[in-house]
Order: sequence, then C-alpha cells, then structure tokens
Amino acid sequence: MNRPATSHATTVLYATPDEDGKPCADAIQEAPVETQVAKRGPLRRLVNRFSLLGLIGLTLVVFWVCVAFIGPLVAPYKGGAVTSTEIFGVYSAAHPLGTDYLGRDMLSRVLYGTQYTVGLALAATLLASCIGTFFGLVAAVSGRWVDEILSRLFDALISIPSKVLALVVIAAFGSSVPMLITVAALAYIPGAFRISRSLAVNLMTLEYVQVAKARGEGLFYIARVEVLPNMIHPMLADFGLRFVFIVLLLSGLSFLGLGVQPPNADWGSLVRENIGGLAEGAPAVLMPAVAIATLTIGVNLLIDSLRRHGARANGGGQ
Repeated sequence: MNRPATSHATTVLYATPDEDGKPCADAIQEAPVETQVAKRGPLRRLVNRFSLLGLIGLTLVVFWVCVAFIGPLVAPYKGGAVTSTEIFGVYSAAHPLGTDYLGRDMLSRVLYGTQYTVGLALAATLLASCIGTFFGLVAAVSGRWVDEILSRLFDALISIPSKVLALVVIAAFGSSVPMLITVAALAYIPGAFRISRSLAVNLMTLEYVQVAKARGEGLFYIARVEVLPNMIHPMLADFGLRFVFIVLLLSGLSFLGLGVQPPNADWGSLVRENIGGLAEGAPAVLMPAVAIATLTIGVNLLIDSLRRHGARANGGGQ
C-alpha cells in the first residue's frame, strides 16, 4: 500500500564475540535516530525543526498570542483612561508609545486592542477552517450528487467578495463581536472548503483508501482515519493564510468604522482614530500599523516554514 513508510532502526539481539570476548565491530549498530533526537534538548529540536525565518515568525506569533492573553493585565493604564494633556505625544518614559488624539496612553491602547484583533481573527479562522474542512471531507467521500450540490453552493458563496459580503451583512444586522466573527468566518469558509475538498479527492484515489473501502469501512472511518491525517500540513498552511486574511479584513472594517465599536478598539480602530496624526508621524498611528504588519509577517514566515518542513517530511526520504 502507498502509506508513507516509517524507518525503524534495527536492534542487535546477538553478536558473535571476537577473540577478546568483545562483540565484533561489524555487529555494533549505531543508536536509533529516534533515541539521538530524544537526547537533544527542546531548544535544539526547535531550532532543527524551523529555519531562521521560521523561528522569527514563531517568535512574533507567540509574542502576540501571549499579549492577547496578558495584555490588559500588564497595561500601565486603563485602555480608555486619559493620562496626558498632550495629544499625539511622542515617546517618553511615562508613555513609551506616545499618546493618541485624546491624550490616552498608546501602549495601553495597543495592549487592550490585541485581544480583539488576535482573538476575533483566531475564533473566525477556527470556525471557517473547521466548517470548510468538514464539508470538504463530506463532498470528497460522498457520492457524486452530494459533491455537486456542496461544490455549487460554495462556488456561489465564494463569488461574493469578502469585503462586500461583510459590508452588506454588518450594514443590515449591525456590528458586534459575534457578528464580526460570523461574517469573517462566512467569507472564508468557501476557500477552506475548496482546499480541503481538493486534497481529500486526491487522497481518495490512493491504494490504502481503496483497500479500506474493500474492507467495508464506513465513510466516517475513511474520512477520519485514512484521509484527514494525511492533509494536516496543507490545511495548517491554509489556516495560517486565512488567519492573515481575516486579520486584514477585520482591521479594514474597523478602519471604516464598522468593526469593533468604541469604547473598545482593535488595531484597525486605533489607526482610524489617530489618522489625523499621520502627517506628523505620530506614534499613535504608526504603532498599530506596525503591530498589524509584524503579526501578519510573523504568521506568513511561520506557515512557510511549516509547509517546507512538511514537504521534507513527506518526500525528503525518497
């Protein structure tokens, strides 16, 4: 069958001794690769797994995810508190990232906004990827008519631009956190469906899946055991790309005033609020933009490293 072969190191059960009573040199086997890898420290294994750019991306992603959880706890001021009489203030000891158009501390505003930018995008991406992957598997393992109905339905949905769909839905139902998550997930479910269906259809033609069918295995077993584990790496890369797209979509909606509403704010809202300081190069408008850029670049570097590692794992030994 065409399952990827896993190499196992052989173990010497008996070795003929030489004249000195010691095992012959030819019989001495090298330590198993798994044992050598296990002896390495976690930092060394992490370095070997990712390239330099991948480590940079991983560091940026982990940093912003941690900030999303602990940002409000370590913020020097309350997110909406006016802490200075100077608007669009520059960097200082009291305000490391300056102040905004009302004199609020920008470091605190960015830390509070991270939980909305990262949290909403992560929730919407999980929802879109899980639903899209589920229906993609259903379409691949089911009959022709089920595949046709699902494919035409998602083709119709993907023909609507994501920003247009978001603007129409939010204009009709209003802006709220659940609505933003729902509309962002709805906009990117069709893309996740098409990727997962394409991968699953290719896997369904392999011999080990045909053998599972011949054994009489059900569709749920084939999808869960035979197909899904073999499409994890491409779907992780797709997950990262959709996360970046949703971050940019939600930030764009907030910049237009249709995203997170005051007194709360995400990074897109912070850019919109302080756009008046752009001509002065105020940190209040630059820092949220830098935060968006570092997050999206970090995710792209990480998923690119994961994709290359997955390609090496699948084909490097051939």
